[in-house]
Amino acid sequence: MTQPLITLDSVAYQYGHYIALHDVSGQFAAGSLTAMAGPNGAGKSTLLKVIAGIMRPQKGFVRIHPDFLDKIGYLPQTSTIERDYPITVLQAVSTGLWPQVGSIKAITSELKVQITAALGEVGLNGFEQRQVGELSGGQFQRMLFARLILQNPQIILLDEPFAAIDAETTSKLMHILLKWHEQGRTIVCVLHDLMLIRKYFPESFVLAGKCLGRGHTHTLFEQKLLSFDLDMAELVSPEEHKATP
Repeated sequence: MTQPLITLDSVAYQYGHYIALHDVSGQFAAGSLTAMAGPNGAGKSTLLKVIAGIMRPQKGFVRIHPDFLDKIGYLPQTSTIERDYPITVLQAVSTGLWPQVGSIKAITSELKVQITAALGEVGLNGFEQRQVGELSGGQFQRMLFARLILQNPQIILLDEPFAAIDAETTSKLMHILLKWHEQGRTIVCVLHDLMLIRKYFPESFVLAGKCLGRGHTHTLFEQKLLSFDLDMAELVSPEEHKATP
């Protein structure tokens, strides 16, 4: 595939008088593994939702290669997901099969085999009948990854997938993410952990309301756009996020 899989062209988005994104442009190649970094309030979650098609840019556009428009998997921050709804792990994970089977009245034995395999891959064997509200933070995130496994997307958009989970769970899920990358899937992952970014992510996209830099991760570290000595909050000032009256 010669053309970029995802193209951002002067994307802008504003909440009232607050400018979340301003003139953001860039490209993501097929099969790339990219970390999206930046301070809190930099617009990372907003941009991920715009790429996923959950929100439409108010200016500019996002172009997804037409062969992949229906092959996008999006995982929001777990803090935004309601967890006290009375639903089992099996039922929650089975929603990942929606693109394949649509609305079904019952989960067949064949589908249960797929669900069990996905739960096994994330280390949740035997959790099928556990209520979602009973899961720990790490178990809940593993469940969401199992749902993605069943969804089988080719473009995977992850918003802080390793936030507030233990090191063992992070290692397990990172292994799955790297496996997806080896399979040629395109992954964009919002992260704050610079250690993870430097160790695992070949490409990075530094955002602070606008794109400050993108390209090879090691190059961005050399340019100090990514730095262990840099307070990421210094990348953006409140004035840059105020709309002109």
